[in-house]
Amino acid sequence: MDHSNETVLRERLQTGFLGLIAFSLLLIMLVQARFILISLAIAIILFSLTSDAIHAISTRLKVAKWLATTLALIGIALGLLWVSTTIVAQVNEIVYIAITYAEQAQAALPALTERLGPEAQERIMTALTNFNITGWIRSLAGQASGILSGSVLVILFVGFMFAEQVWFPVKMERLTGDAERAVQARRIIASIMHRVNRYLVVKTGVSAVTAGIVWLIFRTVGLELATAVAILTFILNFVPSVGSIVATVIAIILAFVLSGDTTITLAIAILCSATQFLIGNVLDPMLLGQTLRLSSFGIILSLAFWGAVWGVPGMFLAVPIMVALMIVCAHIPWLRSVAVLLSREGLPDDGSGDEEQTLAKA
Repeated sequence: MDHSNETVLRERLQTGFLGLIAFSLLLIMLVQARFILISLAIAIILFSLTSDAIHAISTRLKVAKWLATTLALIGIALGLLWVSTTIVAQVNEIVYIAITYAEQAQAALPALTERLGPEAQERIMTALTNFNITGWIRSLAGQASGILSGSVLVILFVGFMFAEQVWFPVKMERLTGDAERAVQARRIIASIMHRVNRYLVVKTGVSAVTAGIVWLIFRTVGLELATAVAILTFILNFVPSVGSIVATVIAIILAFVLSGDTTITLAIAILCSATQFLIGNVLDPMLLGQTLRLSSFGIILSLAFWGAVWGVPGMFLAVPIMVALMIVCAHIPWLRSVAVLLSREGLPDDGSGDEEQTLAKA
C-alpha cells in the first residue's frame, strides 16, 4: 500500500513538474513572439467583425460574396493605415508640445503643490527632477512608429484568412476526425465570435461618445491637443476598469501642462471625471447588459497577466481572450471549474443562446 501511494505521489509530482515546464515554455513563447501573436489576435478580431459585415452586405444588398469580401479587405487596409498614421502623428504632436510646455509646467507646479507643505513640495519636485519625462515621451514616440509595421502584418493575416475561409469547415472536420465534433467546435467558435463582436461594437460606440465629449471639453476651454486627448481617451476606454481612470488622469495632466491654470485644470478634472463616471456606470452597463458575464476580479487578473506579457496591447485584448477562454472551458467538462471561476455569478456562459445564429452565417 505504501509503495502504491509513493508511485501515485511520484506520478503527480512528475505531472505537476511537466505542467510547470510547459507553462514556462508557453510564457516564453508568448513574450518572445508577442509582435506576431498580437498582430494575429487583432487580425482574428477584425476577420470576425468583418465576416458579420460581409454577411449583412451580401444578404441585404444582394452583392456577390467575393465582391463584398474584396471591398471589406480594402476597407480594413485603408482603415488600419489611416488609424496608424493618425496615432503616430498625434503622438509626435504630443511630444513636440510636451517638450515646448515643459518649462511652463515646471514654473506652474509650485503654485499647485504649495498647499501640501514645504516638505511634500520638495519631494514632488525632486521626484519630477529625477524622472526623465522628455526621454520617456521620445521612447513612446519610437514605439508608436511600430504601429505601421504591425498594421501591414495585420492586413496580410486578414487577407490570408479570407482566402482560406471557404476551407475552414472541411479543415475542422478533418482535424477532429468526426463530423459531430467538428460541428460542436464550429459552434464554440461561432459563439465566441458573436460575443466578442457584440462587446467590441458596443464598446466602440461608448468610447466614441466619451472621446467626443472630452474633445468638446478641451475645445470649449480653448486648449491644444483636443484631438490627441480624444483619441487617447477612445483607445484607453477599451481597457476595462483602469482605462478610463488613466485617460482622465492624462487629460488632467495635459490640461495643467497646457494651461498652467489650476482653475481650468480643476474644471476639466470635474467634467472629465463626471463624463467617465456617468458613461462607465450607466450607459456602458445598460448597452452591454449580460454580454460578458465575466468576473470583475477575473478581468483585473486578466489585465494584469496580459499587460505583463504583451504590454498595453495585451490589456486591450484581455477581455476578448477571457471571453474565449470562458466559453471554451464551459464546453470541456474537466475545465468547467475554470469557466465557473471566470464567470460573474458562478454560472459560466457557453454561448448556446447565440451560437446558432452566428454559425448559420459561416
